Amino acid sequence: MTTKVPWSDGRLCYGGDWNPEQWPPEVWREDVALMRAAGVNLVTVGVFAWSRLEPEPGRHTFDWLDRVLDLLHANGIRAALATPTASPPPWFSLRHPDALPVTADGGRLTHGSRDTYCAAAPAYRDAARSIAEVLAARYAHHPALALWHVHNEYGTTCHCPHTEAAFRRWLTTRYGDLDALNDAWVTSFWSQHYSDWAQVGTPRATQYLANPGQLLDFRRFWSDTLLSAYTEQRDLLRAANPAVQVTTNYVLGDWVPVDHARWAREVDLVAIDHYPSAIGAGAQEQTAFAADLARGWARHAAGRPAPWLLAESAPNQIHTAGRMHTKEPGRMTRHSLAHVARGSAGVMFFQWRAPAGGAERFHSAVVSHAGADTRVFREAADLGAALGRLAGTAPGRVEAGVAIAYDAASGWALRHPGMPRAGLDHPGEAAAAHRALWHAGVTADVVPPGAPLDGCRLLVLPALYLASDATVDWVRRHVHAGGHLLVTWLSGVADEHARVRLGGYPGAYRDLLGVRVEEFHPLADDEHVPLTGGGTGRIWSETVHPAGAETISAYAGGVLDGRPAITRHRIGDAYAWYVSTRPDDGTYRRLLTEAAGLAGVTPTCPGAPEGVEAVRRHDGLLYLLNHTDRPQRVPVTGLDLLTGATADGSLTVPPGGVAVVREEPS
Repeated sequence: MTTKVPWSDGRLCYGGDWNPEQWPPEVWREDVALMRAAGVNLVTVGVFAWSRLEPEPGRHTFDWLDRVLDLLHANGIRAALATPTASPPPWFSLRHPDALPVTADGGRLTHGSRDTYCAAAPAYRDAARSIAEVLAARYAHHPALALWHVHNEYGTTCHCPHTEAAFRRWLTTRYGDLDALNDAWVTSFWSQHYSDWAQVGTPRATQYLANPGQLLDFRRFWSDTLLSAYTEQRDLLRAANPAVQVTTNYVLGDWVPVDHARWAREVDLVAIDHYPSAIGAGAQEQTAFAADLARGWARHAAGRPAPWLLAESAPNQIHTAGRMHTKEPGRMTRHSLAHVARGSAGVMFFQWRAPAGGAERFHSAVVSHAGADTRVFREAADLGAALGRLAGTAPGRVEAGVAIAYDAASGWALRHPGMPRAGLDHPGEAAAAHRALWHAGVTADVVPPGAPLDGCRLLVLPALYLASDATVDWVRRHVHAGGHLLVTWLSGVADEHARVRLGGYPGAYRDLLGVRVEEFHPLADDEHVPLTGGGTGRIWSETVHPAGAETISAYAGGVLDGRPAITRHRIGDAYAWYVSTRPDDGTYRRLLTEAAGLAGVTPTCPGAPEGVEAVRRHDGLLYLLNHTDRPQRVPVTGLDLLTGATADGSLTVPPGGVAVVREEPS
């Protein structure tokens, strides 16, 4: 993985998805003029244009794309040119019905939306390589080309015969023989022992609970299958011009069968799409978490701090369940610069112009159905000007003394319906720990197991259910090097195959934590357990036996009355904490603040008022984001690059505003 960004002049990327195939040429010219007015320098083109590029098998129509790229180049705007393989044209589905996806209950889907294909179907893979190769031959040296954007939001699955055959091949490579597979999946349970590879299929809908090892491996299989579909196209594009970077945009969500940490080693630039689902403070919390997650993937891949890119975001809407929430003035800039603060090489929106029809006609857009004479467009132009004033400042390494472990496979494993409680959620627990630290003013890295921990003084394992021997060794090395550790319930309970580690929970980390858990006591959704010293726990509780650890907080009342809830074990000069329940947000914040403080980690800007997010970078910049509706005074000395104001000991950040201060020693 390289650490370049698509620019050599130090500019931050700014733009979004542009779909000129939806509009006549006169609109193209209007759009490009508006892009120049807004400071746009990069647009993603062609994501869903396969039917326009190849209206019939083997017949290509590139004249319109030629004109589009030439128009962009003439106006100083560069292109992230996409391969359109996320949306095959109607002729493909009619010609290759076996390439349409099959659901877990055996139903075959029909054409009519995007992502209607099976990535394990040979016909689809052939067609995807073909269109990518043709695009590479024609545009690899076009002067507008800044970046190749392969596909869009990889994440589809299938259970068709092509998938079943591919799954068997993948399992053969992973395990070698059936004895190893049977051992990993514990097939002696429920008479599932396999004696022939032909007996092994995909985890389709079945009578009761499916095998957890099979479900977990099916997710891993799809991550690897989709990755091979990506790398096939990547290699064709790289061969045509090795100087042009290649990436794809990650879609976030626990439903996505993609291990993005593993993928990060195969892209030239980690790129994410982020659409908060919460409104109010929750949106800010989700924005920070997603940005720190992307930064962790990029660092893991490069072995050092590396840039990443916000490839999609919504300029003026938050898409909540059942409705769209309009962002209030200022939030577009604040959310965008929050990503830049945490390492993004720029800001990209979906989409540039709202379409007149189609399934996403009411999706957020910079140029709405009302045109450009709108609040949203004016804010987008102001954001472009702000990003221009930050030229030469990004991406910078973020100062963070805490690392939160995040593992896609642990999230997949906890979704099995045979767990002690429904709704167990490793990504949600990672987000909860991050949220507590965010409210405490402490910046955290979010990293996959095995990632570099340089500078990390406190490592947090939030419901990190799976623990391979390599992961356990990674944790032990951190502790034995003097690092502090905080482990929550359901961490280290199983190995990488989802087989429970015996001898008491949390099996992989009992000795480090100085505890042994005998029994789980899952809690109902509306159930809370009081804790001594104040606060409550929810979701989960346990029978914890100290084995060297001291009790910091105990359960108060009920069957666990007086038993440890939170413990602390001293190892040399460091502490290893165990948290056997999910504390309420205030208690969790206090707990993590104390754990971080004992590890020598303090808030980024201790004097910042509540509601002001502070992110400090190693390039000497301090980003201050005021999420309140009041002016906030922050202690800082330096120059605000956005306004030119000089701060001599303090700076007032306006309501909903942002300051980017080049700090001077106070």
